[in-house]
This record gives sequence, structure tokens and C-alpha cells, in this order.
Amino acid sequence: MRRVVVTGLGLVTPLGAEVETVWANLIAGKSGAGLITRFDATDYKCRIACEVKPAGHPYGFDAGLRVDHKIQRQVDPFIVYGIDAAGQALEDAGLTDMPEAERLRTGCSIGSGIGGLPGIASESLVLEAKGPGRVSPHFVHGRLINLISGQVSIKYGLMGPNHAVVTACSTGAHSIGDAARMIRDDDADVMLAGGAEGAICPLGIAGFAQARALSTGYNDEPERASRPYDKGRDGFVMGEGAGVVVLEEYEHAKARGAKIYAEIVGYGLSGDAHHVTAPHPEGSGAFRSMAMALKKAGMTPHDIDYVNAHGTSTPLGDELELGAVRRLFGDAIGTVSMSSTKSAIGHLLGGAGAVEAIFCILAIRDQIVPPTLNLDNPSESCLGVDLVPHVAKRRTVRAALNNSFGFGGTNASVIIKALD
Repeated sequence: MRRVVVTGLGLVTPLGAEVETVWANLIAGKSGAGLITRFDATDYKCRIACEVKPAGHPYGFDAGLRVDHKIQRQVDPFIVYGIDAAGQALEDAGLTDMPEAERLRTGCSIGSGIGGLPGIASESLVLEAKGPGRVSPHFVHGRLINLISGQVSIKYGLMGPNHAVVTACSTGAHSIGDAARMIRDDDADVMLAGGAEGAICPLGIAGFAQARALSTGYNDEPERASRPYDKGRDGFVMGEGAGVVVLEEYEHAKARGAKIYAEIVGYGLSGDAHHVTAPHPEGSGAFRSMAMALKKAGMTPHDIDYVNAHGTSTPLGDELELGAVRRLFGDAIGTVSMSSTKSAIGHLLGGAGAVEAIFCILAIRDQIVPPTLNLDNPSESCLGVDLVPHVAKRRTVRAALNNSFGFGGTNASVIIKALD
């Protein structure tokens, strides 16, 4: 069996635009939430979001570092975030300048849950106001979800599998799991894998708010709005950004002397077959996804030290995930720490699973787990579960489980462990 390890990391998030800045801010308990600045949200039910900060901010994002200005003008933000995070990951892995034989065996699996919603919305107004002749010739390829992988493969000459997952908020985790399978199946030796999102726009905020998914009760206190497992939670806070990892076949990585962060050992996926937006009332899909990941890893719940929860801060979803975790872990529930980093960076939708997988990897690297912010008044169901309230926790982390669940009843779980 070909083993799959992680040799590179890249992040663009509301807490920073490179891995160490994001991680330091997350562990310090900082929040990326604030009032929406991209448009006038005065009349919207939800007026807050976790935006990627502009260049010049202490942890802002400078798109010009890795994305050509011409490309920036042609594509939606999610593609820009994805290109940058992929570039970071390749640089971290020492793979930016590979010979052709290596590039033939290197691919991309980078997806998005929504993709180019801002551009679709704005260009539809151009069509309505000015007619079909004024629609941008870059409209289609600047919005398509697979164009993160497409742009990255073109930029770096990567000729292996060119893949894009679209499974709502499970996208990032599915992308990593699928890419790991491609390496195990000998379709590639190296894969860039992850997800990106950039849907903070009038249509995105209005649509999710109308679906009663967003927090609307903390518009005057943005940093308090994302509060997974707290009795005061009333919906998620939309985030944006990207997370990309370099996955590599173990012997390939070892032969070139690569820095190895961790190993991908388990991947589970399932469907609720229940409802478009609501999770299964017994959390059965989440349970089966996690159980499959454990089985594939050849592990038991006692082997897992940390769970990075899906934990979006919705009244129903948090309870059901917590119930599924309790059911799976049984008497091991007292030995595991579980936190939701969405309390700090918001919900990155299709980018969430990949960003949170990177947090799991860093928790293993540094033997510290990030906190769940705003957990001031936990629900009764939280009793006996270490949800790491408010402050990061030093502890042994040998293996971590990352959960991502999405609309349509799609579920993904990935298990990452320290290299033996």
C-alpha cells in the first residue's frame, strides 16, 4: 500500500495570508470577524463576515505576491485565494521547480463549494443593463470551480490529475481524501489538494441569510457572533480564503529528503439521504463518515487525540455533530479534545475542510489544540466533552480527526496522524 504524507502547507484566511501568521493568531485566540466592508450591508439581516484582510493590514493578503495582475482582473477572488495558497504549499514543499518527469506525476485536486458567485451576480447586471455584447469574454473561465486547479496546473506546469470537487461545505476535506486516493492508486506521486471560497458579496450574504443559516443577532458585536456549542448561537458567520496541502507518496518524499508534517491515514464519506439543508436528525451520516475513516485508518476512537469539528455555530448542526461524536467515541470521549476553529475564522464553506485539516496538521506538529472562542454558556449536551473553551490547550496530539459536512447531506472525515 502506497502511503500518503503531507509535505507542504498554504493558507489564506481572515486571520492571515500565510501559515505561521494564521496559526499564531488562531492559537492566540484572535477573531477574524468584523463588519462587512465589501459592500454597504446596512439593510441586510446579516452585516458581518470574516473577510480576508487587505494588503497593508497587519495580517492582510497581497494577491500580487503569487498571482499575475492580469489573472486577478479576469477571475473571481476564490481562484486568486486558491492560486496563492497552492503556491505557498509548493514553496513550503520545495517543489516549485520540478523537472518534466516529476510534473507529469504531479496533479491538482482543488475545489470550491460555490465558486464565482460575486462575478456571476455582477456580470448578470452588466448583461441586463448593457446587453450581451458587454459581457466579459473572461466571464466563464473566471467563475468556474475547476479553474483553481486549471490555473495552478498551468502556472506550474503540473500534468497529473486535474480534478475539482464540488460538495458544498465538505469540498476541502473531500478534495484531500480524493487526492490521497489518487496517490494510493498510483495515478500520481504528488497532489496539490484543498479548497477555496470567496462568496462574501450581496447575493451570497442575502441568500444564506434568507435560508436562516447566518448569524443575525450579533451585528453590533461581530467577534462574538460565531459561537459553536454555546446556547447563544444563532447561525454561522461567513468566511473566505483557501487552504491547500501538498500530498506526496511517502517513498517519493523520503527519497528527496522532504520535510514531512504528517500522514493521511483515513478517509470516510457518506450521505444523509435526508434533507437539502438539515442534517440527519440522528447524525447518522456524520457517524458513518467518521466510522469509515477510523476503519480505513485501522484505528479506534482511543487513538484520536483531537477532533477539529465541523461546528458551524448553528443551533441544530452543532448538537447533531456532538451527538454523533459521543456515539462514536463512547468511553473514549473523556480523552479527546474537540474544538471548532470556525469560532475564529468563520465558515469558509468549500474551503473550510482544507483549512481545518491544516490546523489538525499544525496541532500535531506543535502539540497544541486551538480553542473554541465564545463558548461562554455551553449547551447541556456539552457536559463531559473537552471543547477547549476560549484558550488553546497544550496536550499530546498523535492523531486528529477532521470533520466537514455540507448541504445535500454530504459528509467527509479525514484522519491525520504523526509519522511513525
